Order: sequence, then structure tokens, then C-alpha cells
Amino acid sequence: MTTTSDEPTAGAPRRRPRAAAQDRTAAQSAAPPTELRVHLTLRSLQRQFAAYLGTPTRARGYPPLEGDHALIIEVAPGLAIERVIDLALKAVPAAEPGLLFVERQFGILELHTKNTDDLERAGAAIQAGIGRAPSDQLKPRVLYTDVIENVTDQHAVILNRTRQASMILPGQTLLVMEMTPALYAALAANEAERAAPKNTLVDVQMIGAAGRVYISGTLEGVTTARHAIDVALSAIEGRDH
Repeated sequence: MTTTSDEPTAGAPRRRPRAAAQDRTAAQSAAPPTELRVHLTLRSLQRQFAAYLGTPTRARGYPPLEGDHALIIEVAPGLAIERVIDLALKAVPAAEPGLLFVERQFGILELHTKNTDDLERAGAAIQAGIGRAPSDQLKPRVLYTDVIENVTDQHAVILNRTRQASMILPGQTLLVMEMTPALYAALAANEAERAAPKNTLVDVQMIGAAGRVYISGTLEGVTTARHAIDVALSAIEGRDH
């Protein structure tokens, strides 16, 4: 008759609970370090940008509403974003993830709440869990910017076929801006709308190697938006790259 026993076999070392816990800790510490590329808080999401985040192609989770506050995170390697969202939601279960994306190189998270204290606690939990501070993020770097006056009707048509937000009209002025890391396009879009809400948010591309924003309106309106973006990006502290 075969019997089973919890006792270790002869010559085998007995594993104690403390040793098992140490093994788990060692396994976690063996994971590659997480690079924090972007760690930003967006205060009071503006109407057009919130609507853009809430579109079915963008918000894979819970769509944000105008006035919500958002935490946006970009990390590398990309799969590390799963640890990031786990840390945030266990610290603040009421927070709502709107965007969770693992792309070729980076992981992206957008998390929003109506309470800024909740957002700060989620951010603190992420920082403690991955051993990084907001100052470890990369500084934004503007790669290109231009203001195009009196957009032609053919130009407007082809822009509107590839847009992800609202339409540009012929004769309007178009602001285009490209920056890296890509997620800073979210900050650019929200702050531009805050400064000049009568402009039209035509497109935001905030995932990938570089971020891009397209904003249309009057020359005065897009000039105001461009200045607001420059001020917001220049105020961010972080690492040079």
C-alpha cells in the first residue's frame, strides 16, 4: 500500500515558509528594472480631449468625462505596464483605467478619477512599486512644429479622412506638432484646449515612437494653443534624451 506524507524525503532539505517567501522576493527582484518614460497628471480633462479619449478606438476600458483628472504613464519594457496598473488599482480600487496598451517597445496607461487625492495615491503606489520617481521620466522634446494658414479644401478632405477627433474646415489655420516621448501629446492636447477652447482638436497620436497633435482654428487661436503647449512642456522635469 502506498502512503503519502508531508515529511521531506531522506536527504532532502525541508522548505520553511520563510524560505519560500524569500524565494518569491528573489524572483520578483530578478525581473528587469522598469524604465519610467512618462509620469504625468492631467488636471481637469477638457471637453474635446476627454471625448477623444472616450472614443471606442481609443478607450478600451472606462471612458473619462470632462472634468476628470487623469494619470498617464509610459514605461519600458512594454509588458511592465501590467505591474503598473496592478499597483495602481490595488491602491485605489475606485480609479478607472481608460487606456491600457502594450505596444512594440512601451507600455501605456491612462487612469482617471474625479478625486485628485486618489490619483496621487495611485501615482505614489506606482512609484514605490517600480522604484522610480516622476523626476526619472524623460523630458519632452519637440521634433517639429508648424502653423499652416488658410488650409485648402483638398488638404482638409485628406486630413479629415485620417483624423481621430473632429474635422478641420477649409480656410482654417492648422497647428501641427510632433514630440517624443509620444505620450506627451496628451498633455499638449489638453493644455492647448484649456488655453483656447474654441479651437478644434483634429487629431492626437499619443502612442508610438513620437506623439503628434493637429489643432485647427483662427490664427490667433492656434498661436495661443502653441504657446500653451510650449509652456506646459518646458515646465516638465526629467532626464535628457
